[in-house]
Amino acid sequence: MKKKICCIFNLAATYRAAIYQLMDKELDCDFYLGDRVASPIKKMDYTSLKGYHKTLKRIDLFSHFYWQRGAVACVFKPYSQYILTGEPSCVSNWVIQLFAKLLRKEVYLWSHGFNGSQGKRYAQASKLSFKLATKGFLYGNFARDYMIKAGVKANKLICIYNSLDYNSQKPLRTNYPSTIYQTHFHSDDPVLIFLGRIQKVKKLDLLIKALHLLKEKGKIINLALVGKATDVDDLEQLVEALGLKKQVWFYGPSFDEIKNSNLFCNADLCVSPGNIGLSAMHALSYGCPIITNDNFCTQMPEFEAITEGKTGLFFEENNLEDLTLKIEQWLDYAKDKRESIRKDCYKVIDEHYNPTYQLNVLKETLT
Repeated sequence: MKKKICCIFNLAATYRAAIYQLMDKELDCDFYLGDRVASPIKKMDYTSLKGYHKTLKRIDLFSHFYWQRGAVACVFKPYSQYILTGEPSCVSNWVIQLFAKLLRKEVYLWSHGFNGSQGKRYAQASKLSFKLATKGFLYGNFARDYMIKAGVKANKLICIYNSLDYNSQKPLRTNYPSTIYQTHFHSDDPVLIFLGRIQKVKKLDLLIKALHLLKEKGKIINLALVGKATDVDDLEQLVEALGLKKQVWFYGPSFDEIKNSNLFCNADLCVSPGNIGLSAMHALSYGCPIITNDNFCTQMPEFEAITEGKTGLFFEENNLEDLTLKIEQWLDYAKDKRESIRKDCYKVIDEHYNPTYQLNVLKETLT
């Protein structure tokens, strides 16, 4: 009888439910899933997985290190392959890796890897962890290239990318054209969108200031800010001070995917002056190109989905004038190319950033 694959993850986030459900169906995995992580991330319904076995309690140790109670016992169960969240800060994972080595079992790490931005100690620990592992699944090629240069063997590192709920999102691409923005703004002016947590790290004040500079040049551009404000409370005052109240829509948080698809499908451009993360996949899934900053070491791996001139542009990090210029350049460039740009955005998601692609990578590697 074929042994199941044992998956031990720090958390199973809602946005990853689609890939985990595919793994549950196609790979016959057993899942041992953490109860929480350091940041507030919504968990999927663990019981929706037929292979769900146990919720592991996170025990914080010191600094950023933690232990998952009940995880180590899994290495002594009749599994031959393990997939772990590749965090060097998880002490119980180190114990699993060491015992797996002694027991001649395979361990695969699923991780961001390291790219030089996390610090020397993190890189050294992560490098050792990947050397112990059979192979590693990474979210992007930027980290993979860096890790190879740092001494990790190329044949150990496999790019698996990331995904959202592709099968649910793809049919919603038909949510254009609509008059959602014309109705709200009472104009046909171009519309920028940001959808995600409204946080300082996203540097949305730069985007608002860019709108102001464009307005001074006689170019009126509207903006929809979709998301919950967490550590930012002065953006509305900034909008008021710059005379942009009619151009900026504080939409608020939205968890309705039909509404989100409508917002993305009918916007001209998604702009995230800070890092881009999952918003890149969200925007591109609905044919919306992206502008974000060019500091790839501090970006999230999904920035790689952006190809300059096809699915968006990069601007010089923290440079207001360059951000303003890039927004202006893109909107001028895209005037008569909206449908071809839309198709280029779809293509990136259809080819790589979806659960089926990820499942195929796992199948090729594990079976």
